[in-house]
Amino acid sequence: MAPETQPHLQPPPSWSAIPQDLAVLVLRLLPAYVDRARFAAVCPQWRAAARLPLPPPQPLLALPNGTFYSLPYTKPFRFPGCGFAGYQSVCGNWLVFSRDNGCFLVDPFSGATMTLPALSCIRLQPPNAVAKWSDSDDGRARFADPYITWMHISDESHKLHISKLIMCSPNLVAALVGIGHTTQILMCKPGALSWSVRAYDECKGFEDMAFYQGKLYAIADDENLLVVNISEDHNTGDPQVSKTAQVIKGDRCPWYHAVFDDNMMHNQKIYLVESRGALLMVRRAIWCKVPERGVDREIVARRNEFEVFKADFERSRWDKVTTVGDDQLLFLGRRCSMALSVSQYDIPGDSILFLDDDEENRVEYSYEGENTSFSTYHLRFRFISSALSKISWKRGDDMRLAVWLFPQDR
Repeated sequence: MAPETQPHLQPPPSWSAIPQDLAVLVLRLLPAYVDRARFAAVCPQWRAAARLPLPPPQPLLALPNGTFYSLPYTKPFRFPGCGFAGYQSVCGNWLVFSRDNGCFLVDPFSGATMTLPALSCIRLQPPNAVAKWSDSDDGRARFADPYITWMHISDESHKLHISKLIMCSPNLVAALVGIGHTTQILMCKPGALSWSVRAYDECKGFEDMAFYQGKLYAIADDENLLVVNISEDHNTGDPQVSKTAQVIKGDRCPWYHAVFDDNMMHNQKIYLVESRGALLMVRRAIWCKVPERGVDREIVARRNEFEVFKADFERSRWDKVTTVGDDQLLFLGRRCSMALSVSQYDIPGDSILFLDDDEENRVEYSYEGENTSFSTYHLRFRFISSALSKISWKRGDDMRLAVWLFPQDR
């Protein structure tokens, strides 16, 4: 063919030529965080599309050795830059590291950082609170107050740890802090030099805490739900707990351990999580096998069962529900829990994804297996599966705190 008669070849279209609205539609179909990150790295136009409001991606599973899993993939990855290993807790999209002079928070998605006070830096309410002592019949000194308060446990500050941390707002952080089953609620602003705590408030067996519709709620081991009223210190401007009030009375006594005829013992965990505008309580039963009398063996966790209840604030009660909706997945963890909609991802919902993230100073059983993973409880069919069994890690002090990490909504 003569040169002058050859067809004019058009250059192939650029990926950046895809209209932004079409790019957003593609992004909305990607449930994995790593897929969205790769999408945004293609070109500036796609990166701009990734900054638009989108449904949140599936959470990451974070391990304390600095590796992460982006569900539903089973291949681990690491964030570039610093290693993010050795965290002590998690708060939404923040990893929490403990330091001698306080807590250091890092958002691995953006690189943002934040500092919180050390647990040894406490501002008491009232400010001049002192412990009151009296003599007992056996000649030992004891606290006059029959309840355990912050004043009772403050001398053991070296044993304190944060069980739950919540960023209620850019200017308010709440923490469940305590020793074992004895916990109290602390408040501060990000970057503050001290926490605030009510010195004479009774320490309770708080199981979980949630920020719901602009209010902070805490649930105790007897399933009583309390609302935490927060005020501002007129002298310093710092947040403080003004009072706590019971809004729902649980119908269960604090659980005591009883061994049944089949040598099975019941342990319980309670979680608070918001789902589709409702505050849910998830009751998790862990059935453990108790060794025969005279046999020197540990109590071993065997099976898990779940029940879900919705808070009815008008009637001040918990209403049992049998479903959370075909479009909902509940990600449960002791440090951080969240409900996510999965309708746009063509992923089966109405399920609970849970971690065996026992706190060392609160667990009263062990496990048979050396490795652990996360499992899925299907509410409709009431059974547990391990669909992503390739994701696993060894149990032990350094790997006990696997957590859900939730990318911040954009």
